[in-house]
Amino acid sequence: MATENADKAPKEPHFLTQAVENFGKGTISVVSDVGGVAHLGFQVLRWAFKRPFRPHIFFSQMDFVGVGSIFIVALTGLFTGMVFAQQVSTAFALFDAESLVGPTVALTLSRELAPVFSALMVTMRAGSSMCTELGTMRVTEQVDALETMAVNPVQYLLVPRVLSGLIMGPVLTMLFFTSGMSGAYMISVFVQGTSAGTFLSRTQQWMEPLDLYEGTLKGAVFGLTVTLICCYKGYNASGGAKGVGQATTEAMVSSALSIFILDFIIGVLLRT
Repeated sequence: MATENADKAPKEPHFLTQAVENFGKGTISVVSDVGGVAHLGFQVLRWAFKRPFRPHIFFSQMDFVGVGSIFIVALTGLFTGMVFAQQVSTAFALFDAESLVGPTVALTLSRELAPVFSALMVTMRAGSSMCTELGTMRVTEQVDALETMAVNPVQYLLVPRVLSGLIMGPVLTMLFFTSGMSGAYMISVFVQGTSAGTFLSRTQQWMEPLDLYEGTLKGAVFGLTVTLICCYKGYNASGGAKGVGQATTEAMVSSALSIFILDFIIGVLLRT
């Protein structure tokens, strides 16, 4: 009898079957999230031009995303420029090319490091707060209360946050670039002994407006993407406090991955 019961016991799924099933679930989840973020983006665009505009909420979010991130972005940019200049100076000294430290740091900061790092700082500081706040409002039925009072939650909660990310992204990118170049200047001129005139003239010689344009474009795209993802995850959170925490974690991971993927795509498109 015991042998018959053992034969009837459910068998563990095969490793390959389980792997294919997990891959399928992950693919469906990614496609669903991409579609949901895109749909939310269209909703934000639709409600952004409808009355009432509520400028006080918009400026409050700009202050939170932009002004509140100035210190962390400037500090990160300063030390990024200092570290990068130190490493580049050491490498270029092997080829007697210390005069190229300035343009090398400037091109790298303007094209890649400034938009990527500033977006990551905004994600960790402002994006996590947005997702947690919206998720808490969702699970405590505050979003439902807004709908009951005939207030559109997308227009009231999401539009100011997304627009603030779109506008403040390029601003913080330029702040990061300026701070990073200041750090690179200090290391190159005061520590490595490079002439200040050489540092500035070489940088001016090799830098082009397109380099700054690429950085500001990426900053705008990253700011829009990060706020959309964080708002989407928070707005659709469920399951109480645990669900809010899970939504915030997913928002941080998805935002970081999206920044790097979009950075590659935009870089390729601008150079084809």
